[in-house]
Amino acid sequence: YGLERTANKNFGGGNTAWEEEKLAKYSRSETRLLEIVEAACEKSDFECNKLLEQIEDQVETWWFHRQQEAPDLFEWLCIEELRLCCPPGRFGPECAECPLGPGGVCGGLGRCEGEGTRLGDGECVCDPGYSGPLCQECADGYYREKNSNGTQPPCSACYHSCKKCSGPQNYKCLDCKPGWILHDNKCVDIDECGTELARCPSNTYCFNTDGSYECRGCDQACVGCMGSGPARCKKCARGYRLTGAKCLDVDECKEKAIACPGLNEACFNEEGSFRCECAEGFIRRDSICVENLPPSGPEKGLFDDMTDDEVLVLQQMFFGVVICALATLAAKGDMVFTAIFIGGVAAMAGYWLSEKGDRMLDGFLKGR
Repeated sequence: YGLERTANKNFGGGNTAWEEEKLAKYSRSETRLLEIVEAACEKSDFECNKLLEQIEDQVETWWFHRQQEAPDLFEWLCIEELRLCCPPGRFGPECAECPLGPGGVCGGLGRCEGEGTRLGDGECVCDPGYSGPLCQECADGYYREKNSNGTQPPCSACYHSCKKCSGPQNYKCLDCKPGWILHDNKCVDIDECGTELARCPSNTYCFNTDGSYECRGCDQACVGCMGSGPARCKKCARGYRLTGAKCLDVDECKEKAIACPGLNEACFNEEGSFRCECAEGFIRRDSICVENLPPSGPEKGLFDDMTDDEVLVLQQMFFGVVICALATLAAKGDMVFTAIFIGGVAAMAGYWLSEKGDRMLDGFLKGR
């Protein structure tokens, strides 16, 4: 592809004649070779780029030294030099000839196994509907109509149940596919389930299909069955009881006196069984159902239950104790504590007067 894409290109400069005189012809230049090699593989195609790197020396040898005597790169590189390929119509290590028929390789109705490579056995792999060494015969399930013009018509499909036939209709069968039996030129389905032909494992039943059969699982209420559903059981499974013609679930929670013997447990019926869980308001701990109590909150502090008035009284008592202590120290003549004592008294008086003033004002306003 790269050779064809660059066949009519040139150096692309402003003076092509000078470039070709100084740099040689573009058609065999290193510039063109680099353009071809760079476009040969997608950047993301690791395998292609790896192979290109491995054969880089051979490609350069052909480009600069062998191109005139061997103009076909594929033939020189892949067939002769690397010996990885074969010409069309040949296969294997020595490039042997593929089987030929009236229409070419494999009669034109198949492909030669390994054609074009050094691999394969050369046998014909026929197209759908054809068989034989050269793919000239109709395969099973196909027929060839008669042709008056002397040419060989193609193979056409028989009716789906016919192995061999003389036409596409269901009444033109000559032989039948497995699972069918020939009757008056028609292929009739064999009911394997009604004969000894079916082989189904335990706890399954036979279900007939066109040309074959299936083994389908019994209902969960059954131990062995003759068909689908709880009414076709041979025997009821554990947790089920025959009621009328069906195997129905037993409600153990209602029938058993103590279905769940554990303390604070509740019984829940299930299909074919039951389960024991902790009753509402209980959780399981160490296989025992215990009451699900809400988590206890953090411990209360010493003053958490006191009202605001009680806190205020405590604050006043605390200030009183502090003032008394300061008064004692001030009486001894300590000037520092005397100053602190006077300041504390002034603060208490201001606090008391502000509280009393607020109350008097509030009472006056309400009295109005």
